[in-house]
Amino acid sequence: MRWQFIASIIGILLVFLGFSMIAPLLVSLHYHDLARNSFLQSMGITMVAGLILIILSKKRGSENYINQKEGMTTVALAWAAIGLFGALPFYLNPEFTSFTDAFFESVSGFTTTGSSVMTNIDGAGKSLLFWRSFIQWLGGMGIIVLSLAILPFLGVGGIQLYKAEVPSPVPDKLTPRLSDSAKILWVLYAVFTLLEIIFLLGGGMPLFEATCHAFTTLPTGGFSPKNASIAHYNSAYFDYVIVLFMVIAGINFSLHYQMLRGKTLAFWEDTECRFFLGLTLVLTLVMTWDIYGTVYTSLKDAFRFASFQVVSIITTTGFATADYEKFPGLSQIILFVSMFIGASAGSTGGGMKCARIIAGYKYCYRELFKIVHPRSISHVKINNTVIPDEVLRSIMGFLALYMGIYILSSILLAGMGVDMMTAFGAVAACLGNIGPGFGTVGPADNFAHLPVMGKWLLAWCMLLGRLEIYTVIILFVPEFWKK
Repeated sequence: MRWQFIASIIGILLVFLGFSMIAPLLVSLHYHDLARNSFLQSMGITMVAGLILIILSKKRGSENYINQKEGMTTVALAWAAIGLFGALPFYLNPEFTSFTDAFFESVSGFTTTGSSVMTNIDGAGKSLLFWRSFIQWLGGMGIIVLSLAILPFLGVGGIQLYKAEVPSPVPDKLTPRLSDSAKILWVLYAVFTLLEIIFLLGGGMPLFEATCHAFTTLPTGGFSPKNASIAHYNSAYFDYVIVLFMVIAGINFSLHYQMLRGKTLAFWEDTECRFFLGLTLVLTLVMTWDIYGTVYTSLKDAFRFASFQVVSIITTTGFATADYEKFPGLSQIILFVSMFIGASAGSTGGGMKCARIIAGYKYCYRELFKIVHPRSISHVKINNTVIPDEVLRSIMGFLALYMGIYILSSILLAGMGVDMMTAFGAVAACLGNIGPGFGTVGPADNFAHLPVMGKWLLAWCMLLGRLEIYTVIILFVPEFWKK
């Protein structure tokens, strides 16, 4: 393990993070709010820390290859460091009274979770609200993926960093060169963001709010500059525009790339995409039927609010236009289950991912089939491609770990004095990078009232969910550190 090399990469990422604070600083200067000094101080501390790591790691050795151990260690430590230093603008702002709350908000932003401890969002300064949105936008496609696009030296042997960070069971490069793949992903990401801003402006949303919402829709983050989230506008146009871009963000970005290159049936030919879109439509129709006549008297309104809530939760965005805890039991169960399913692999969404759900189902069916036909030879296929047994084992291990961590974390949170509904809802929301949960952390509430240790536990769950569990958990396996 080349610790100096790892430290140098983290140092470069911190310098980049400090440089990115220029954006909210400019917003602060434009709106003349009082957060200017907090961003200047945060920028200075972050960049100095990064430069110190780079200077101390001068003799970092060969940079031509990053092995799997170094890749996972670098990504896990880098995200922890980014969460810590990204918390400085929050901590140095009067809106936050403790570093725990600042760290929670920072990790929630970078991991695109969207759970918040802020109780007066409408009254916060514009630059702080912009920083909340901006860090979700950076975290959506990934800090390290961005670095692979703009820092050439990481492009050599950087596949291990890419694999450890990209939220997909089997991350594939779009082009032979990794840096080109990263650039393509970020160009698509930026273009979709710009398009959403234009659509929101077209409906009359102010530029600042349109930018913040676009910055948190494409990464499926869910932070909003309004206390009531998207419900603040009570606009069907805004609802459907955001639903459209949440769906776009929930689809594997490689399919968008294929579409742009002329493969018009890319979405239809992909098994996972068909499953994701079909499941989203079915759940929307079931919820529309469930809330029509019980919550909404108009079928049009029932479909509008059902579609927004389903898409928001299954893509793990976390925006809200209604308090779904007031919906009938069936609708609440639909949303709770959707928290675990998540979006497509290769998207910016969280959760287990549809690809793993499909593979897990087919694996279980194969085992049942073998009981009936013990001498048969069968394979699990997705998109007419056989999934290797080692990938299947990895998927099944992930699903088992995900549920095990969910149950254990819920028990730990309940042991801190949190009621059962809130404990299960909060962990599901944070581990799936969703945002709002159930109980006292529902769409009409926040996470500010939770105990200090509970917030650190949930921040840990956010990192686990964003980095697909293995990248973080593997660091605690003794064999990982043995030669």
